[in-house]
Parts: sequence; C-alpha cells; structure tokens
Amino acid sequence: MSAQNSSPAGALGAFAGMIGLSAIIGLLTTIMVTPAIAVTGMAANNTIGIFDSLPEYIRIDPLSQRNELYAQVSNDPEDGYVKIADVFSENREEVDYDQIAETVIQATLAAEDRRFYSHGGIDPQGIVRAALGNFAAGDITGGGSTLTQQLVKNIFINQAIQQFPPGEERNEAVRAAQETTLERKLNEAKLAIGLEKQYTKDEIMLAYLNIAGFGGNTYGIEAAAQLYFGITAAELNVAQAASLIAIVQQPSARSLLSEENYQRNQDRRNFIIRGMYDEGFISAAERDEALNTPVDAEFVTLSTPRSGCIAADEYARYMCDYVVNLIPELESLGATPEERETAWRQGGYDVYTTLDMSLQRVAQDTVWSVVPADAVGETGNGIPYDIGGASISVESNTGRILTMAQNKRFDNSLEGGGVTTSAVNFNTDFPYGGSRGFQTGSTYKIFALVEWLESGRGLQEFIDGSRSRFEPATFTDSCNGPWGGAAWEPRNFAGAGGGVMSVLQATVNSVNTSYAAIAQQLDLCGIADAAERLGVTRADGGPLQTNPSAVLGTNEISPLSMAAAFGAIQNGGQYCEPIAVDRLIDRNGTELPGQVSECRQAIDADVAAATTFAMREVITRGTGQASNPGGDVPVVGKTGTTDNARHTWMVGGSTRIGTASWVGNITGEFVVSNLPNGTNLRHEIFRPIMGAANAAYGGDAIPEVPDRLLRGQGVNLPDVTGQDPEVARGIIEGLGFRLIIEGGRVDSTVPEGLIATQNPAPGAFLSLGTPVRVQLSAGNQTTMPDVVSPGYTLDQARAVLADAGFSNIVVRCDARRPNPGPTPNPEPSQNPAPSPSVEPSPAPTPPASAPERVTEQSPAAGETVNRDATIRITVQRDNCR
Repeated sequence: MSAQNSSPAGALGAFAGMIGLSAIIGLLTTIMVTPAIAVTGMAANNTIGIFDSLPEYIRIDPLSQRNELYAQVSNDPEDGYVKIADVFSENREEVDYDQIAETVIQATLAAEDRRFYSHGGIDPQGIVRAALGNFAAGDITGGGSTLTQQLVKNIFINQAIQQFPPGEERNEAVRAAQETTLERKLNEAKLAIGLEKQYTKDEIMLAYLNIAGFGGNTYGIEAAAQLYFGITAAELNVAQAASLIAIVQQPSARSLLSEENYQRNQDRRNFIIRGMYDEGFISAAERDEALNTPVDAEFVTLSTPRSGCIAADEYARYMCDYVVNLIPELESLGATPEERETAWRQGGYDVYTTLDMSLQRVAQDTVWSVVPADAVGETGNGIPYDIGGASISVESNTGRILTMAQNKRFDNSLEGGGVTTSAVNFNTDFPYGGSRGFQTGSTYKIFALVEWLESGRGLQEFIDGSRSRFEPATFTDSCNGPWGGAAWEPRNFAGAGGGVMSVLQATVNSVNTSYAAIAQQLDLCGIADAAERLGVTRADGGPLQTNPSAVLGTNEISPLSMAAAFGAIQNGGQYCEPIAVDRLIDRNGTELPGQVSECRQAIDADVAAATTFAMREVITRGTGQASNPGGDVPVVGKTGTTDNARHTWMVGGSTRIGTASWVGNITGEFVVSNLPNGTNLRHEIFRPIMGAANAAYGGDAIPEVPDRLLRGQGVNLPDVTGQDPEVARGIIEGLGFRLIIEGGRVDSTVPEGLIATQNPAPGAFLSLGTPVRVQLSAGNQTTMPDVVSPGYTLDQARAVLADAGFSNIVVRCDARRPNPGPTPNPEPSQNPAPSPSVEPSPAPTPPASAPERVTEQSPAAGETVNRDATIRITVQRDNCR
C-alpha cells in the first residue's frame, strides 16, 4: 500500500495524539497506576510529573553501515583495488523504501500496528485495550505499543549495541533499553509523538524495518531476507514476508535459524497472513496459498552470510580478521580505543588494506597445495597430530603486509567447519586473533649472530663446537641470570656435526653446538635485546626467554614478527612496524590516514650487511638451498627446525621483502619429517612465493661486508704442543683465549707431562675468549726405527730397538734356500748322433756361508708406537735349526 505522510496523521495527528494521551493519563492513573499506588504509594500527579519531565525528541540516527575492505590488485596502486570483504558490527544491510516488497509493509501493519497510518505516534484505543487486558492479568505495563513506539525502543537498543562491544556490559544496556516499566512506556509514548512530528510515516516504517532484529546478529529486513531465503527484501512473497515479521516480537523463539522454532514461527506467521487478508492487503487465494506453505526445511533456505570475514574473499579472510582486530589502534577513528570501536560499529568506512592480491593468490594457493588442510590424524603409536602451514610477506622498507596465507580456511562461526578450518590466525600474535606462536628453531640464531657482530667479532673467527655438554652456570645473562641446573646437551642434526669452524660456517650448516658456544661468549640478555630491537616479541605478549637454550629458538613467536625482523636486517638494519591499513574513507567521503609506517634504525647497517651476507651463504650452499628461487634477485634466509622436528621454518627474503614460512604442529608432538617430503615443505612454500615477489618487487645486490666484520677480533692460534702446560697457559691466556687442560694423559711421543695435543689446531683464526683445550703427554710413544734397510744383524737390530725403548721383541727365522747344482742332461734320443769325446766337468765348489740379516719388521719404520708394544722382526739365516 502507498504509505501516507504526516498529513492528516502528521503534525495534526501528533497533536491529537498528545491530546489523546493527556486524556489517557487520567485513565492510566485510575486503571494502570492505581494498583501501583497500593503497592508503592505513588500518587497520580507523580505520573503526570514523570511524563512532563521526559524528553520530547529522539532522532532516527544513521544506522550502522557496512565497512568495506579493499586490497590492491597488484603491487602497483595504479592497477586499482578490489573489494575483499563487507564487515558489519551487526549483520545489517540498510535499504531504501523502494527496495522493500509491498508484502513486507503489509505484513508489518497487520502484525504490529494496523492503525499506523491514522494515529499520531500513540494509539489511544490500543493503549486502553491493552491496559484493560493487562489490568485483568495483573500487569500494569505491557501492550499497546505502536510501531512508532517500537521504533523508539529499537533505537535505544541499537544505541546500546553501538555503544558497547559484545559482552555483559552491552547485554546490560540492552536489558535496560527493554525494561518493562511505566516510566519507559511513558517515555516511549512521548518520544513516539516527537518522532511523528519530525518524520513522515514512510520514513518511520523504513527506519523500523532497517533497525528491527531478526534473530542472532541479523538486523534489518534485507539481511533477514538474504539469510533465511537467499533473496533480497524486494523479492519476498506473502508467506516469506509474514514469516520474517513473525520473528520480530520474539527472535529467540521464532527465528528460522533452528528447526525447533519452525512451528512457533508458522503459528505467528499464519496469524499475520490472516490479518493481511482482513485488512484487504491480499486476496483469499493469496491468503490460502500462503497458509498452505509450511514452514519447514524446504521453505527455509539458509544462506552463507554476506558480511563478516567468514564471507570475505576466500583469499583474504585472515587479513580481514587481522584488520578487524586492529580497529582499537586506528587513531583516525577516534581518540581512544573505545571511541574507535564505537565508530567502527557505526560503520560506513572504506578501508584500503596493504594486501597485494596478485601476490596473495600465489601465497595462498601455494600453502593450500603444499600443506593439506586435512593433515590431521593419529600415528600408529597413538600420537595425535594436526599440521598447520602459514606464510606471510612484509615490505621491508614500509612494513606493509603484502600476503597472509595459511592452510586452514577461516571460519569463526559458532558451528565451525571441522578440522579443515580455523578461526586462529597462525601468522599473527595472540591479541590480533592469532595463536600463541611457535618455537622458531634455528632461525633465532640470527639474533645471536647480530649480537656477535655488534660486539666487534667477525664471521671468519673460529669457535669450538665440538662439545655437546654445557654447564648453564658458564653463561652470562644480565637480565635473568645466573642460570643453574643440569647440564645442557644440545644435539646437532644429521650432517651438521660439530667441531672447530668459523662462525660463518656454523651459520651455513646451522650447527647447534657451535651456536651454544657462541652464546656462551655473549650476554644472553644481549641476544634477546637484539631480537627486540628488530621487533621480535613473543606471540603471547610475554617477555622473550633468555635461558641458554633460547639461542636455538625456544621462544614462541609469530611468523609476522619473524618476517618483519628479517626484513629489517635485509633493509640495512632499518625496522618498520608491520601495518595492514594504508588509508580509510568515511561515510561522508572524507579520506582518513591509515596506520603510520613507523621505521627506525634497529641495528647498524654494517652489521646488517654482514648478517645478510651470512644468510645469503645459507641459501647458496647451506641448509636453505631448497628455498632458492634462482633468478637475478638475491634471496637470503635461515632455516629452523625445533626439537623432534615439531616445527619447521624458513625465514628470509630479498632486500625488499621479508618472508616467513612455517609448517608444524597446531596440536600434538608429531615429527614433521615423518610427513612425505616433510622437512622440505617449508621450502616448497617459501621458494615460489619469493620467486613471485622478486618478479613484482625486485631487489638489490647483497651489500659488501666491512673487513672488520669478516675478521673481527680473532687471533691466529700459536702452536703450544711440546710446551710445559704453565708456559703454554701464559701464552694462550695472554692472547685472550682460555686454556683448559683435559683430564688424563694421552699416548704421545712428546715427553711425559708436556702438551701433546691442542684443539683448535695451531694457526686457526680463533675468536677471543674461545677455550683452547690441551692434553698432556703420557710420554709413552716413539717412532719405530728402521732395522731392515741398513741390513742389520739380529744383535744390531736388538741394540737399535733397545735404544728406542722397546724391550718386547719377537724374532722369526727365515732359512736361506741352498744353491742348486748343474742341470742334468736330457734323455738321449733313440738314434743319437755320434759325438766327439769330451773331458768330464769338475764338481762345483760350495759357496761360502752368508751372514744373517734382518729382512722384515712390524710395525713398519716411521710408525708411532707405544714403547711397550710387541716388535716383530724376521732374520734370514742359512740354517734356522
């Protein structure tokens, strides 16, 4: 039906309503108030006083509007933006009057206020009828509200919702707005009259339909039509319109969110349909068709909400959720966090995020393909596992978050979407919808390297990583030390054995024992300070741990924090706080600033260059080779694997982009390496993302490393073998090292009690403060003399061996073979030719007897042999008897 404006039910109607209400006051005094007088002693004139003291005017303020989130199409802002989400404080989409079906207007009039277009804000007949009914029922306050009065109540409810975030404070404010008291009834009545003076009937009807609650967080007829029937408010038929209006009086009992409510909704709906017929809005045929349509699962078509991060672009839902959690920090929305949240709930903002959708699609598709969302189950040993994967990229020189991807799809509904979804953002800190972080493993070693370089040491200095046992008391921690307890025994992963090596090589191969030795020479508090200056925080908000094992990555940190920190190192040591919002535009079209890019020099540029160089070596010849995308843009990084491979990381990037990729346990202690290609999954994520990032953003060459940060403060270690231990101590400690004499004595040719071995070896370019371990000689070895080549006799050989200190000699005799006689003539032939007569040869003379000589020895000449060893020699003689 065509709605009427304020004439004749406008100003004149409102005036008549006031006159009518004034007359009713007397009636209220006798019918409604008199019972209260018996109870409370309230006088009738007090009621008049209450009424006179109430405010006369209330505005239909703009309702909360949608906030729209946008992302850049590509890395170039000139390519434009694409909308990624509509976010409402309430699930409401405000519409104009001509966007609502006539059936909705008709159902509203039939259900809520059939004389709406004839009264002036209050309905005297309705009030009297309700008052008489309520009096009979013992209720002095209920019933009789016009649609305009209901709008007043809804305005108060809406103000309470917009003023407070979800929680008990909001619930209390809503309860107060709905409180059934005589004063509130009178308040509604007077304000309803004021509304009718200021607004047309159509404006009041539209405001009512846009503000009304339809169950859960759904407000307004448009959102209700979309949610329950998957259509717009303009498309609602008689049965659908009546069913929605049936919800308004009792949303919790009649909403279509639950099948348990279907019958109650149908009962109220049918009452409304009959009223629509009684008022002449619909024909008998339309009435019967609507009544014969049951409210059931076929009638209701619940649709996915079109608002909120759960309904955002599937590639941008976690970024949407992160932005929503940032609202209390967006200063352009208000002076305080409370004001900012209120402004956001009021809505109407276009928010332009830092997300690069072109790169984001690469990142998200990569994570989805590499780490399946359904990697959930139980091992044969009964160990449960739920594997997560995440990756995030930050523009190093601005802090702008370019990508935010993870394997689980976003779902923050109460029902949830099962094991393949999550409402937890793996990339961010806990206050921003994130997890409580993940242990970072060896990626944290980079902060120890930064501290090492800042203390004046160099990449080419050698450290001793041969030990596997460290006493906590030997570590310095100016924050929380000293440390005590049992010895710490870090283990190296296969292929990363310890030993004496340069700091650079220890980084390239990620040697745990070497970095434990590095940390032992530093202040553990200083390592944490280096991390904090680069923006690293624990995801749970607590302080960074500084115990000895922290150098190997025991702190739980978010990928975003790590990506920004590494990006700062790659950016010449300048750290930029991560930001997600570039700018906003409010409902009036005014542009507002987003998050300010706050950058600071966190570490010295030379230190950053040396650290970046070391991370480049990790990618080109170390543990990170599988993450190298190749191409013209150099990529750097550091791998990380926690104890039992529960978490695996790859963090690094280019001089323009910092990227962190994580694959690990969301819950459980599953060994990620047991997955197919398990330890390479992080590389399979990192490599294509950085390849795409390099193509879009480019990158610079790795900066040169100053010589001082290559050589550092190291000294070539002198040779102290053969020295008296105290003399050696003076030499070693005088150079700035520490001499440690290992227990027990070793077999050696060095005289007993002198230094037989040293580690590191002589000539090593060793870091000052590094312990030099020596062992003293037992003096029980010598070099095996040569008793064969000189042709010694047994006695001569014995004498030489005795002089060398050998007394346990075993002799073997080797008899010479006798010299054979002349060869006999062959057998004569059958017909021998005659031969001349010859003289017979004389018999041979036996040779003279040869002297004996030593022909073999064991051990061989030149070998180092213990003096108590058995020496075996072979002597050749004519006769061994």
